[in-house]
Amino acid sequence: MARKNRKQIFEKVEVIDAGAKGKSIAKAPDGKVIFLSNAVPGDIVDIQTTKKRKAYYEGSATVFHSLSEKRVDPTCKHFGTCGGCKWQFMGYEHQLAFKEQEVVNNLTRLGKVELPEITPILGSEDQFFYRNKMEFSFSDSRWLTLEEIQSDTQIENRNALGFHIPGMWDKILDIDKCHLQEAPSNAIRNKVKAFATENDLSFYNARNQHGFLRTLMIRISSTGEIMVLVQFFHEDIEKRTLLLDHIATEFPEITSLQYTINSKGNDTIYDQEVICYKGKDHIEEEMEGLRFKINAKSFYQTNSKQAYELYKITRDFANLTGNELVYDLYTGTGTIAQFVAKKAKKVIGVEAVPEAIEDAKENAKRNHIDNVEFYVGDMKKVFTKDFIAQHGQPEVIITDPPRDGMHKDVVAQLLHISAQKIVYVSCNSATQARDLALLDEMYKISKVQPVDMFPQTFHVENVVLLEKR
Repeated sequence: MARKNRKQIFEKVEVIDAGAKGKSIAKAPDGKVIFLSNAVPGDIVDIQTTKKRKAYYEGSATVFHSLSEKRVDPTCKHFGTCGGCKWQFMGYEHQLAFKEQEVVNNLTRLGKVELPEITPILGSEDQFFYRNKMEFSFSDSRWLTLEEIQSDTQIENRNALGFHIPGMWDKILDIDKCHLQEAPSNAIRNKVKAFATENDLSFYNARNQHGFLRTLMIRISSTGEIMVLVQFFHEDIEKRTLLLDHIATEFPEITSLQYTINSKGNDTIYDQEVICYKGKDHIEEEMEGLRFKINAKSFYQTNSKQAYELYKITRDFANLTGNELVYDLYTGTGTIAQFVAKKAKKVIGVEAVPEAIEDAKENAKRNHIDNVEFYVGDMKKVFTKDFIAQHGQPEVIITDPPRDGMHKDVVAQLLHISAQKIVYVSCNSATQARDLALLDEMYKISKVQPVDMFPQTFHVENVVLLEKR
C-alpha cells in the first residue's frame, strides 16, 4: 500500500502568488495548493513536495526553468539560510504589492467586512539598515553549510555569533555582515566574536547549557545613541571585565554598555537584573521634539523612521480637535499616547506590563506632558463601570494590540463603551480582521492604510479607522 505522505514531483509549475508567512503559492495538477518557501511568483519550477495535507502540499522548488521578472539578486550572502529576510530575492515594489494584497484579502475573506477604497501601502524609505534593535546568539557549535559538511577539511573552530536557524532552537548561523542594522552594528558583533575567540572565552551551548557568552543585543537610536548588552551564562569577573573593557575601548561612541548574568533555561532578560557597566543605563529616541527613554527591557517600534510615519497616520485618522478624551489601549511605554496628546484634551493609556507604564509616566514627565495618565491593568478586565465613571467616556479609542489581536472580552468592552471613533493599529491583519468582524455591528470601516515597517520580510502593519454607524 502506498504511503500517504510520500514525496511527489510536479514539473514545470508556475508560481502564481505570495501567501502568508512568506510562502509562495503554486497549484498542483490535482488542483491543490502548494506552499513553497524558495520561489517567487512568476517562476516556472519543478517542485518536490515535503508534506501532503488534505487540502494542500508543502514543497520546495528543485529546478528553475524560467525566473520571474519580479526577482532581484539578494543583497546578503546569508540569504536563504538565515531566514530573517525571506523576501530579499523579490523587488521591493513587488513586496509592497503583495503586502497590500494580503491586508485586503484578510479583511475581506476573514473579516468579511465592507471596505472603503484602500489607501496605497506606505513603503519604507530605508529598505536596508532600518532596524534599531538586533539580538545575536553565541554558540560553540555553529551551523555548517552543506559544502562544509561534504568537505574533508576538519573544522576546529565552531564558534558562532549570529541568528537561530529557522525552526532549530539550538543551531546558530554565524553572521559576517547583516544588512538590517546600521554601522557600527556589524563591527561591534565581529570584534566581540574575534576577541572572545582569541581570549578563549567559551561560547554557549544551548543543548547542554554550558559556556560563558550567551547573547549580544545592540540598539541604535534615531538620535545616534548606542546601547550594547552582553548576556553571560555565569559570572566570571575577570573574563567579563576583560570583554567589556575591550568593547568600551574599541567603541568609545557606545552610550550605554550593560550586562546581565542569566543562568536560567531561556535567554529572555525581562526577569533578570541588568547592570550598567559604563555610560548611561538607557538611550533616547526622539520624535517631533518628544524624547523617549529606552532601557534594555523597553519596547519601542523597531523601525524608528517608519514608526514616525505610522504614528502620524494614527493621529491623522483620529482627527483630534483638542476637545476629545482619548483612550490608548496597549499603550506600552506610551509613545502613541504622548504623540497624540497635544491634539487631545486628555489621553488615558492602559497597559498590562507595570515596567512599561513606569517608563510611560517617566517619559511623559520628561516631555512636560500633563494631559496624559497611565494605568496598569488586564485589558479585558480594566474597563469597568467604575473606571469609565472615574475617567470619562472617550470620544476616541486607539488600540495597538500584540499579534494575537484583542481578546473577545476587550472587543465586547469596546462595543459597550461605544466611542465615536476607534483607530486600530495592527501588526497582524488576520487577527485584526477577526476583531473587525466582531465590531462590525456597531462600526463601519472608513479608512484603511497598510504600512511597511519591515522591508525584505513578509510582515506588514495596518491602520484602520472605525466610525460609529
